[in-house]
Amino acid sequence: MTSTSSDDKTEVGSVFISNYPPFSQWNAEALDDVRGAMESPPANDNPLGLYLHIPFCRKRCKFCYFKVFTDVKAPDVQRYVDALCNEISMVSKLPVMGERPFRFVYFGGGTPSFLSPKQLTKLADRLHEHITWDGAEEVTFECEPGTLSETKVKTLREKLGVTRISLGIENFNDTLLEENGRAHLSKQVYAAWEWIEAAQFPNVNIDLIAGMVGETWDNWRDNIRRTIEMSPESVTIYQMELPFNTIYSKDMLGNQTESPVAPWQTKRDWVDFAFDEMIAAGYKVSSGYTLVKDTGKVNFSYRDNLWRGADLIATGIASFGHVRGVHYQNLPHMPAYLETVEAGNLPLGRGYVPTPHQTLIREMILLLKRGFLERDYFRDKFDTDIVADWSDVWTGYIEQGLVEIDEREIRLTREGLLRVDSLLSAFFEPEHQNVRYT
Repeated sequence: MTSTSSDDKTEVGSVFISNYPPFSQWNAEALDDVRGAMESPPANDNPLGLYLHIPFCRKRCKFCYFKVFTDVKAPDVQRYVDALCNEISMVSKLPVMGERPFRFVYFGGGTPSFLSPKQLTKLADRLHEHITWDGAEEVTFECEPGTLSETKVKTLREKLGVTRISLGIENFNDTLLEENGRAHLSKQVYAAWEWIEAAQFPNVNIDLIAGMVGETWDNWRDNIRRTIEMSPESVTIYQMELPFNTIYSKDMLGNQTESPVAPWQTKRDWVDFAFDEMIAAGYKVSSGYTLVKDTGKVNFSYRDNLWRGADLIATGIASFGHVRGVHYQNLPHMPAYLETVEAGNLPLGRGYVPTPHQTLIREMILLLKRGFLERDYFRDKFDTDIVADWSDVWTGYIEQGLVEIDEREIRLTREGLLRVDSLLSAFFEPEHQNVRYT
């Protein structure tokens, strides 16, 4: 894990935590358990979600660590889309699906909006032969501004039934966008915004990144001003990190160069400023990364259900899923993924069967990202007092001014919220304290 003490540079290593136990501990030996979970009926009335991975991008950002492919030809894209549809056909017949409807659906990437309107329409038609998400409370689609057109935006709303667009703006400054390897420029943001507003999606989210290479205070203030002027339903702000497989990380490790990313304290100061400005504009803080304009209108079904242990059917190359308490990841290499699906088999790559205690830790650390934990929730669900079980950790965080605790809640202070990911590994079991997260 990478420390984020107040004077730390942003060095190579994963900070953002999205699951537990760490992905580096997952293995192929657990696949029999994964298959057993998939071939069994649902364990309970756990909510069900679907994740679809579209791994194509126009360019690879210099800070990107996801499984993405650039410079792909149309036949290769179509072959992948066909495989994805065939995988979903197989998944739709699994006993673990039961009779449950999908509560949430998430198209992630890569860049899902890389697909053309024709490909999106064909994808929707193929998917609806096997599954439906009519009635899902949230259907999210990630978009890169430069890939959008008016026709494509209408296709997302009318053919795929998307309810939540997540627009990856990251920054409004063209020089910074180019330096960090983004494919779009600011003029494409504003063009896309007109089409998105006209389509009347119930929820539009803007992504920003604090700490892109070249960021300054003046530019960051301008980013927040522009965001408030656009007035999206929600805003997500990530603090830039450098996992091992990014272009920036490889350059730092290979050439022994200094980190080009702002120190952690500077990034926290930028997010702190953004929170203050957006709160003054009527937004409410929803997690360490998100702000919401109207909490009565916007919820985060994907996030909140997943963090509470919902089943997630993951489809596409390298995607991560979770069924009946068992974690799994699909095969991470394109030839193996395609050949396995085309042979009529699920493309499972590795898995992990957590203990009940690990399931508790996972849920606790992920829900803490919201900025609070309800003590009775864990007493009722796990029959445990999380304050007593980790009293030394909580005491240390209270002394540092990061946490406040009463009879009902554990609540992060603003300072705790701004560095929440750096707080989470303290709750890991001893054998996972010093292993690579990914």
